[in-house]
Amino acid sequence: MLYWLTLLSDGGDFFNLFRYITFRAGMAFATALIFGFVFGQPLINVLRKRQGKGQPIRDDGPEGHFSKAGTPTMGGLLIVGALLFSTLLWARLDNAFVWIVLFVTMGFGLIGFADDYAKVSKQNTNGVPGKVRLGLGFLIALIASVWASYYHPAELTNQLALPVFKNTLVNLGYLFIPFAMIVIVGSANAVNLTDGLDGLAIMPVMIAAGTLGVIAYAVGRVDFTEYLEVHYVPGTGEILIFVMGLIGGGLGFLWYNAPPAAVFMGDTGSLALGGALGAIAVSTKHEIVLAIVGGLFVVEALSVIIQVLYFKRTGKRVFLMAPIHHHYEKKGWAEPQIVIRFWIISLILAMIGLATLKVR
Repeated sequence: MLYWLTLLSDGGDFFNLFRYITFRAGMAFATALIFGFVFGQPLINVLRKRQGKGQPIRDDGPEGHFSKAGTPTMGGLLIVGALLFSTLLWARLDNAFVWIVLFVTMGFGLIGFADDYAKVSKQNTNGVPGKVRLGLGFLIALIASVWASYYHPAELTNQLALPVFKNTLVNLGYLFIPFAMIVIVGSANAVNLTDGLDGLAIMPVMIAAGTLGVIAYAVGRVDFTEYLEVHYVPGTGEILIFVMGLIGGGLGFLWYNAPPAAVFMGDTGSLALGGALGAIAVSTKHEIVLAIVGGLFVVEALSVIIQVLYFKRTGKRVFLMAPIHHHYEKKGWAEPQIVIRFWIISLILAMIGLATLKVR
């Protein structure tokens, strides 16, 4: 919105700053961070008052989680509100990729909100039926995938770009849309599965988003893509503003989510943020890199899939409990120990993901 102040610029004054994505991204970060600090505690007070007993705790979960009873959920509203406000304020609103990412974020956020509301109102862990959640998620992903494909350059439409092998494109044809849908829905649900300990999901999400933001900025500039020898996708640079809003809002949320958490992200936040990561990857043609950068989320999701399939086949468990962070809880690891080690893993994976921009 404020980008249009550049119309008042003669090219050498203060308003000229609004032309630069990096300036507006920095301001989006500051705006979202302030938003989080200003509205964080009031939101928690409202959630605590409205929810009463807070988020229901699973009876079969780790014993240490019973002490968290009464903690309100839906804290993702703070993150989504901060990134939405900052993005609308600082991004170019004539940019299709900004709206694609916002559409996916808000769509999955609404699914998560409905799920959280059902759990809190019924005071059990059964929210919106899984098939309904998946169906709505795939519908949102279908719209976003077709939308993004329409705005991709003709030479990249329905193509899968490979990291490292930069001159290689795999033509998926009509299969690209289903593939992109799986990326978005899979990312949303993988982050959702990761959100099980105080601060566990939000920091890896910010790390992954920051990495994808750098990639989005790079592939949106001709000079950078020529130097790095990656595919140019015009307009994706504006996604950096969304990403910085997400990071600012995420830090504001983490202030209250740090152990012991005063509020949980809930499905409202985890589905929204996971969907956003998937949408950014599809928009920038870096779907494979997302699997690297978000490797922690991939492992969390795989641990659940392996556990379920193996148990149905043999009646035995591979892990003491799934997702895998609960396995380490059962082994006696302290919650902060698990969280910080998983953060470290996320940072390492992010560096590997960034390296794919140059390595060939």
